[in-house]
Amino acid sequence: MCCKYSAITSECKRTRSYDTIPKVSSTQFLFYVLPGGRYYKKEFPYIMLDLHNRLGTLYRIPGILGKDEFLVTNDPAHFQQVIRAEGPWPERQGKSILDFHRSKFRKDFYQGIEGIISTDGEMWAKFRFTVNPVMMQPKIIRLYYQKMSNVNKEFVQRIREIRDRHTFEVPETFEEEINRFTLESVSVVALDKQLGLINENRNDPQLRKLFDAINQYFALAAKIELRPSLWRFLPSSRFQQAMQALDDIQEVSANFVNEALERLERDPTEKPEHEKSVLEKLLKIDKKIATVMAMDMIMAGVDTTTSTFTGCLLCIAKNPAKQVKLREEVLRILPHKDSDFTEASMSSMSYLRACIKESLRFYPLIAGNSRVIKSDIVLNGYQIPKETAVIMMAQGLQMDDDYYPRSKEFLPERWLRKAKEGSTVGQCPNTLKTSNPFISLPFGFGPRMCIGKRIVEMELELSIARLIRNFYIEFNHCTDKPFKNQLINVPNIPLQFKFTDVEY
Repeated sequence: MCCKYSAITSECKRTRSYDTIPKVSSTQFLFYVLPGGRYYKKEFPYIMLDLHNRLGTLYRIPGILGKDEFLVTNDPAHFQQVIRAEGPWPERQGKSILDFHRSKFRKDFYQGIEGIISTDGEMWAKFRFTVNPVMMQPKIIRLYYQKMSNVNKEFVQRIREIRDRHTFEVPETFEEEINRFTLESVSVVALDKQLGLINENRNDPQLRKLFDAINQYFALAAKIELRPSLWRFLPSSRFQQAMQALDDIQEVSANFVNEALERLERDPTEKPEHEKSVLEKLLKIDKKIATVMAMDMIMAGVDTTTSTFTGCLLCIAKNPAKQVKLREEVLRILPHKDSDFTEASMSSMSYLRACIKESLRFYPLIAGNSRVIKSDIVLNGYQIPKETAVIMMAQGLQMDDDYYPRSKEFLPERWLRKAKEGSTVGQCPNTLKTSNPFISLPFGFGPRMCIGKRIVEMELELSIARLIRNFYIEFNHCTDKPFKNQLINVPNIPLQFKFTDVEY
């Protein structure tokens, strides 16, 4: 016992104080981001990488103009330590503007029920634990296979209609088509209805308003959340634009939700519990909870899924040998182009899931994760006190050979599980496995894991498989910088994919 106590005491004596961690001064950092400065108009990941190169693996970003100071780590060995210290109610940063809109600016609408995107602490926990039994059930996705399949078939037909008759390339505006497809898919779950976005309601002004508002919010929030901003003291035009964008998202989303609620109220048919939709089950709990959860799904489920879907298509298009292997798997499940997927058939598509995981490594949705630690920890020999906000910067690590062997190659095989005894099909060579699973956490980790994870995975798997079954996919344009960073990474190039029909 004495030896153990002595070891702990010795370790504590060896640690250095938090204040000795390298830091750029507030004045210098502010000078850097102003016009003409080192970081003026630079994206957040670029700034973090430059500071990493100058200050080392662990460094501090000063709190400026009301923002909290951040501790930044680029060491994946730290990620697990930070996540293990997140506490039962994990807190994350980068959502202050949304929190302000829901808790103060439109407090009368939300009435203390503000969802899970913008909240922390007990408010977040109460909402999350209320909706978890509905949103996180594996069996819930069974209800949506046929409906999602119908959306996918419409999308395939839309591609055939808009592609060039000679080159088979889709127009430069194809990102909008993907946005429509992803929102249509989300609406199947959030609103228990297709909105007709792909074909019949293309000119609906409310839908255009929603698309524009979501895009504007992400663009503005990146500047407000990730850079010094005076909005807490002096509302700027940028702040006003962000509030208007969030108002528009709230208005259109709430209208859709109200229409769905009225539709369900007009149909008094009592269904067995296992046949009730997500919206019906949430309504049974509380109407306001159902409304805000549906709004969160709409707001968080369009641009994020569009980026993930785009990254996967780019990887498949630029790696024809992997595309052939994926198509072979899909053909075993879908012998006919218009066949429908089932839960049983999709469970066999391990290479498809591996392709999606590998594309998320190649083109991650976010630059990193953040947490406010709830207990004291030691990183790199420094004492990190509880309540410190920590950014875990993973972008760049996914393409590092130290963590992902042959990292510059698109190798879905690295995500496959060990093959069954006597089989060599689908086996992941040990030489391809990552050395640290906490680097790639596209859906988060622990209690704050993305609540729509199962639904998003189903949406991606069904849509990619359907496209692979119907088309040979190519991309014959520059991919030097296919994404730009806002709050998330979003497409930065015209998505002129070439879709040539599979004839069998």
